[in-house]
Amino acid sequence: MNERKPKKYLWLLSMALPLIALTGVWLYKWFPAVWILSLPLLFIYLVIPFLDLIFSTDESNPDELQVAKLEQDPFYNWVLYLMLPIHFYVFYFLVEYLVSYQLGFWAEVIIIMTLGVFGGLAVNLGHELGHKKDPISRTLAKLALASSAYGHFNIEHNAGHHREVATPEDSASARLGESIYRFVFREYPGGVKRAWKIEKTRLARKNRAWYSTDNQILHSYLLTLLIYGLMTYLLGWQALLIVLLQAPIVWWQLTSANYIEHYGLLRQKDDSGKYEKCQPKHSWNSNHLISNLVLFHLQRHSDHHANPSRHYQSLRHFDDAPQLPTGYMGMFLLAYIPPLWFKVMDKKLMNMYQNDLKFINH
Repeated sequence: MNERKPKKYLWLLSMALPLIALTGVWLYKWFPAVWILSLPLLFIYLVIPFLDLIFSTDESNPDELQVAKLEQDPFYNWVLYLMLPIHFYVFYFLVEYLVSYQLGFWAEVIIIMTLGVFGGLAVNLGHELGHKKDPISRTLAKLALASSAYGHFNIEHNAGHHREVATPEDSASARLGESIYRFVFREYPGGVKRAWKIEKTRLARKNRAWYSTDNQILHSYLLTLLIYGLMTYLLGWQALLIVLLQAPIVWWQLTSANYIEHYGLLRQKDDSGKYEKCQPKHSWNSNHLISNLVLFHLQRHSDHHANPSRHYQSLRHFDDAPQLPTGYMGMFLLAYIPPLWFKVMDKKLMNMYQNDLKFINH
């Protein structure tokens, strides 16, 4: 099916979504009730899942000719590029708001959570840009990750997670029966260690030390120091505390996505002991329209792992890919309540493989 023009311009929703983070503080001026500040969070975790339910799924696919045209259309790159200044505008606005007004404890907690949850969208942006080959996109990817001090991500994700995905060796692939609260203690430190190992190995091949100016992880970390230093200079030490507090909340958004994307799925080994090539069946997929439009098709994760270089606008649906019951925002909420998660997802997983654990990562 064609990528019709109305859908093409709906990708602007991805670019504009960070602005929703400002609605709480805007409305708070006229309705000074603390719960008003939580409207952006309610939009993410309740309104988007509800819209997914209303608009259901979109399983349309571009054909090979259309894929080539989509990949060459600069419109889709500009959507990504323009989201970055919007993210930093929202980031600065909310930090400045927190340091400029006397707010109660819970009001401050809600705004910092909003910073963290919407900061997760910048990690998703960095993910999309980081898969591109051109130096501009890769530099902007480092900048997108810098506001949350997550500069190791693209190295770990591209060269680590994509290689080991859906195997017991992958710290970013959740296992059957593993709650998200256990997973995070394996996923986050495992990702940092793997990123540094990959980057040090790459530099060693060039006879360079880990602290070389060519260290791609340090590039993004230096951008983090620059951003945090500038925020402190402009807004004071309170701003530094705020940006330090929001960063782990951003990391949790990525953990949430990693947890649901490969839960229990396992690539099999061939006769030589090597894992089979990653296929669509090794990632949980979701074709829910609204959450895909605001997440740059991240939820078409099956095609993303089968074809990592394919851009977001070209990602396809596969009939044999395992399907999530709803979009990512709804699945996050389910994951945060492990008994409900296990009841829904363990049942789906065991039914898929007829209770045969040799096909399941556990």
